[in-house]
Amino acid sequence: MRIHIITDMEGVSGIVKGAQTGGGMPLYDEGRKLYTEEINAAVRGAKAAGATEIVVMDCHGAGKEWSFNSLMPELLHPDCEFVVQDDWTEYTDFLEEGCDAALLVGMHAMAGTRLGVLNHTVSGQDYFNLWFNGTLVGETGIHAAVCGNWQTPVLLVTGDDAACAEGTELLGSGLTTVAVKTGLGIQSARQIPPVRARELIEAGAKQALSNLKAVDPWNPGSPCEIKVEFKHTGAPDKLRFRKGVERVDDRTITVTADTWWEAWTAFYF
Repeated sequence: MRIHIITDMEGVSGIVKGAQTGGGMPLYDEGRKLYTEEINAAVRGAKAAGATEIVVMDCHGAGKEWSFNSLMPELLHPDCEFVVQDDWTEYTDFLEEGCDAALLVGMHAMAGTRLGVLNHTVSGQDYFNLWFNGTLVGETGIHAAVCGNWQTPVLLVTGDDAACAEGTELLGSGLTTVAVKTGLGIQSARQIPPVRARELIEAGAKQALSNLKAVDPWNPGSPCEIKVEFKHTGAPDKLRFRKGVERVDDRTITVTADTWWEAWTAFYF
């Protein structure tokens, strides 16, 4: 059983402040340790479920050389491998080779979720709303679409309660979720202590992989229209010259292609 573990920092127990997730900031090292140990919990659960190959993809943009490189390799569980990518959603080799399931660890809610801890979509500075064929999505939706493009189902989402609810709404009741904290605001939460949170994630990963058919691979539909509403006009100013991109208004663009992946790569990279 080949398992892809896709991770982010904001949904980890113990992390509520931006300073814990930004490379080089005073609390970043603390955040990295908390992050890595939740990844390890998912690896242990996957191994217990029978996984024979596990590849971890760090998807946290921490800034500068830390982006997609926030986990601590020396603390990482030895029964997995990990990838450092240059651009987010760039690495797809493991999916293309054939992957049985994906587990999303440390997820946060989409931008504008009132009680979502550190809620944002893609970039808290640039993105306001993102739709795939009319469905409003956050980063869980992006990961699900990337995996679904190669017929890989997302079976687990861990994070705060808002992120878990977002995942279930998108992917259905067959999704296993593990909420490690309850959001009280954008930088506050009632949290399960990290040691217990890791136990819950390990058990959740094992449970999720007990039924590989519990969730269908997610496909936003074909053809696929991606619509992005930005916070400012700068991004649409630049993207309007991309082939296939249409500017809807001052802050909004759309791009349509035969598949979601073609539409995504047309404007994102």
